[in-house]
Amino acid sequence: MVNRMRATRAHRDNRRSHHALEEVRVSKDTKTGVTHLRHHLCMETGMYRGRKVIDMTATALPVKASSKPAKK
Repeated sequence: MVNRMRATRAHRDNRRSHHALEEVRVSKDTKTGVTHLRHHLCMETGMYRGRKVIDMTATALPVKASSKPAKK
C-alpha cells in the first residue's frame, strides 16, 4: 500500500520542533549555595524559600546490607 497523505519534510519537521531537550532549570540556595530543582526543597539542608521544612538529620535512613550474594 502507498501512504496516501504523505507528510512533507516541512510538516514532519514542524511536528518535531517541540521534541528538543531542554536544560534542567535549577535554583541556588541563598544560604549554602547548593543547587536544587525549582519549586523543590534543598535535599541537603531541608530548606524551602528560606524556611526549614524538613529536619534532614531525622530523615536519614540507615543503609541495610543486601541479603543476596553479589553476581560475578
